Amino acid sequence: MDNRHEVREFLTSRRARLTPGDVGLPDIGTRRVAGLRRSEVATIAGLSVEYYARLERGHIAGASTPVLDALARALRLDDTERAHLFDLARAADGIPTSGRPRRRSTSRATARPSLAWALDAITEGVAFIRDPQQNLLATNALGRAFYSPVIGDGGRTPNLARFQFLDPASRDFYPDWEKFAEMCVGIMRAEAGRDPHDRGLQELVGELSTQSETFRRLWADHNVRNHGAGTKRFHHPVVGELTLAYEEFAVTAEPGHIALIYTAEPGSPSAERLRLLASWAAELPQVEVHGQDAT
Repeated sequence: MDNRHEVREFLTSRRARLTPGDVGLPDIGTRRVAGLRRSEVATIAGLSVEYYARLERGHIAGASTPVLDALARALRLDDTERAHLFDLARAADGIPTSGRPRRRSTSRATARPSLAWALDAITEGVAFIRDPQQNLLATNALGRAFYSPVIGDGGRTPNLARFQFLDPASRDFYPDWEKFAEMCVGIMRAEAGRDPHDRGLQELVGELSTQSETFRRLWADHNVRNHGAGTKRFHHPVVGELTLAYEEFAVTAEPGHIALIYTAEPGSPSAERLRLLASWAAELPQVEVHGQDAT
């Protein structure tokens, strides 16, 4: 991915969504395009118009923290967008993945027995590990049952983004499909900013851009987000509707990998359905997730 292009498109898209009224400026004159003028952003950020124009053209290497902070405030970036701007600047300066150690290979990440043991110790919630390319690397027993539509019969590493955009079954599994699609692309955008040289992510973006018009449209929006925490709705083919809360945790031993745990409110219908799913899971045959024995 071309870092300058990413910077240019991100800054341009953030400027286009603001109006003079959003930032307390009078709306003077005819505007040829939507959003603030470059001169207005420069004024709010305390930068020269020439310097801001250079930044927006993608020449962000060497920009200082005060400059990036001022730019984030001027463009009304939220915390995730601000982090993305700093990631783009670090990448332009040649600092990979937000200064984190280089990622180890997926095979090493999923080979540690202790990681599988930790997941399998979680028995009343869905627990899994995914990497920046949205690969579903490892799950607990309930996770394998929950994500059975994604995992299928095994073989190719299950990928949440491919399932989202290329498998018609995703529209049944995700009742709020559009929301999930926006979330998926936003997370991938943030990952691309952290490591623009991630070949696996580049190839995935190319594949999805070629095969999904929705993905192309959302990718062009340059919106970013983190997973964090929240609530999602699912429709599982075995137990039906599930409303689950989720929490995200960094796997510090594997930079770039995260663990996600889905749980249901105690005593809720979703909690009862998760218990039913766990019973069904106990009868499932052995399935391999990224070469890891699922038993």
